[in-house]
Amino acid sequence: QVQLVESGGGLVQAGGSLRLSCAASGRSFDSFAIGWFRQAPGKDREFVSRITWSSGNTAYAGSVKGRFTISRDNAKNTVYLQMNSLKPEDTAVYYCAAGYSSSYYGVGEYNYWGQGTQVTVSS
Repeated sequence: QVQLVESGGGLVQAGGSLRLSCAASGRSFDSFAIGWFRQAPGKDREFVSRITWSSGNTAYAGSVKGRFTISRDNAKNTVYLQMNSLKPEDTAVYYCAAGYSSSYYGVGEYNYWGQGTQVTVSS
């Protein structure tokens, strides 16, 4: 059974940094992509970033490009999202998700989801 567990969220001041982790288990993810999404109160869940497990190809939403960095540690089956220069508008619940390597920006393209971790950025 696939399990994704996010950690690392918290409260931070604007301009600060956080690193989110997504620990994946339950199957081989070699043919998968791992995505990070976020959902703010009253808004739709939106794409943040993704990385392919085998090749490490990455993609970012325009709103986070240059501030967030996604990476993976294959030995630990963990994907990280380093978030720098955080802004109040980054406040949301952040979710990691797993889908086949063709999965990209769409919520519906991902098959498995974690429970989410809250990130709050104060001004």
